[in-house]
Amino acid sequence: MAVGARSGHDEPEERPEQLAESSVAMRDDSSGGRDADPADRSGDSDGTGDGGQDDEGAVAQRKPRSFWKELPLLIGIALVLALLIKTFLVQAFSIPSDSMMNTLQRGDRVLVDKLTPWFGSEPERGEVVVFHDPGGWLEGEPTPDPNVLQEFLSFIGLMPSAEEKDLIKRVIAVGGDTVSCKEGGKVILNGKTLDETSYIYPGSSPCGDKPFGPLTVPKGSIWVMGDNRQNSLDSRYHQNLAGGGTVPNDQVVGRAVFVAWPVTRWATLPVPETFDQPGLNKALAVAPGAAGLAGVGLVGALPLVLWRRKRLATRHTAE
Repeated sequence: MAVGARSGHDEPEERPEQLAESSVAMRDDSSGGRDADPADRSGDSDGTGDGGQDDEGAVAQRKPRSFWKELPLLIGIALVLALLIKTFLVQAFSIPSDSMMNTLQRGDRVLVDKLTPWFGSEPERGEVVVFHDPGGWLEGEPTPDPNVLQEFLSFIGLMPSAEEKDLIKRVIAVGGDTVSCKEGGKVILNGKTLDETSYIYPGSSPCGDKPFGPLTVPKGSIWVMGDNRQNSLDSRYHQNLAGGGTVPNDQVVGRAVFVAWPVTRWATLPVPETFDQPGLNKALAVAPGAAGLAGVGLVGALPLVLWRRKRLATRHTAE
């Protein structure tokens, strides 16, 4: 019976060698070629067949650009930033004369704040400001003839413009202020005497040889004077022009805030303490004429107020 059961199979029994070869063939078919030559596997790992060359190309693409190729771009960005800074933030100006000694000397470079005027800020007493010629102040003054390089540097703000006629002075009075100075005396601002010893040139007198006033500065304008009073053609010398020697606020470029060059003269340009003295602001004071008019008005209104109070009291009693 046992022999008959084995003989019931039609196909002969496979030998161990045949079974091994069959399993290897099946494994090869199911793996899709994963047991191929290692060199072939490395070449086909990315599906391109030339993986080694592509890796080298990727490394070449990640290589940084040459400095000389980047340099023009960097220069362009720097010039754009310089132009924006000059237009909206700060600008450098050169001091061409001795009119602001010893605060500023000829050849100094100052940085001028151009940002705050964009937000409605107006010049204040004691500030050093740069302003355009309001008309006739620099008449007859020679205009330098810059070369191409100077024109380019002035365009981007690294040098002052030779075409624009700008001046730099100290604001002494603003719109609505009353200012005066008698020969041999001191500057009087809104009835207060200014102590200018901290900033005017040693040996200078407050008025020099050009006393003025009293005069009232128009609204929206400023009265300016140089710190070197004997060598400054400031508001005192232009009272015959439109504005009576004052400068409209819209002609002010900005406030000079810092001496940037030479390095040995680095310094800020703060407002002197004399401009912070109490009662200097005319808006807080009452002029004598106004006080007199107010007194007359009070005396005239007093009888009317008393009559009205008496009438109201009579009405309440009747009720």
